[in-house]
Amino acid sequence: MQARPLAALLYSLCVILVLAGCSTNVERLSEEEVLDISGKWNDTDSRLVSEEMIKDVLARPWIGQFTKQNNQPPAVIIGAVQNRSHEHINVKTFVQDMERELINSGLVEFVASKGERQEIREERKDQDLHSTEQSRKAMGQEIGADYMLKGTINTIFDTESRRQVRFYQVDLTLISLADNRKVWVGQKKIKKFVKKPGIRL
Repeated sequence: MQARPLAALLYSLCVILVLAGCSTNVERLSEEEVLDISGKWNDTDSRLVSEEMIKDVLARPWIGQFTKQNNQPPAVIIGAVQNRSHEHINVKTFVQDMERELINSGLVEFVASKGERQEIREERKDQDLHSTEQSRKAMGQEIGADYMLKGTINTIFDTESRRQVRFYQVDLTLISLADNRKVWVGQKKIKKFVKKPGIRL
């Protein structure tokens, strides 16, 4: 008679252990902490590449030359950044990282993107119909960009068995909208060695 309660107890303990092993464990990390799990492009790559490349573009002669000739800082817009890599990369996050670095530098004026401008223009049209004369914002007062920053993200993967070298190359170009001159070309390379564990018996 005592065997059944003992068996039920053992069964309950096994169920508890299995459920405990399957439970989700969440650990909060600092946003600055570097944590590579898969070896793929991640938030750290996006942040470090944007910081380094924007720091470089702002340190080059074009910005001083423009400011001296025009007595004002240049207006910059970010154009298309194409993902030509072997994997899915959230280009929008990378673009936002670059926008933040440009704006926070205080060295350039930053123009809203094409999509953002369209939304703002719709708001101005709405103000023309519904806002007071004193508060409505007039059309035709936008600041045109002087330069456009655009680029590509490329990859080369070298794989053998469970080992892989993942090579990322980010190329950015700053182009004058007045005459199509390329005033800056930047490049950043990232190389990762990924070794996947074998099957353990």
